[in-house]
Amino acid sequence: MKYTKEQRLDIGRQVYDGELTKYQAAEEYGISNQTARDYMRMYRDANNLPPKHRTGNTLTSPLLKKEPAGLDEFKDMTKEELIRELVKARIAEARLKKGYEVKGDGTVIRYVKKNTK
Repeated sequence: MKYTKEQRLDIGRQVYDGELTKYQAAEEYGISNQTARDYMRMYRDANNLPPKHRTGNTLTSPLLKKEPAGLDEFKDMTKEELIRELVKARIAEARLKKGYEVKGDGTVIRYVKKNTK
């Protein structure tokens, strides 16, 4: 089925904005999923938009990135306090990689058996 340029751009907008996946657009409009992707790229290029990046099973735009939750508590910290928190986080990460879990102030350390299968 032939579509006008405006119709192709509208299909591309729907895919770009996440209203439809390229597979849903292909089924709904009787086109291939590659054509739906091409329409999305055509829309993106026509409007000078940034490319979307795949994260897991979804596409995201760098313009739509949200600030991670819990950053408000770090905004008022001094440089030294931020460095201390970073060191604590890296120590906790290293312990978890080795299979240790630390509770409270660090006086209770528990070994967590990892499932290796």
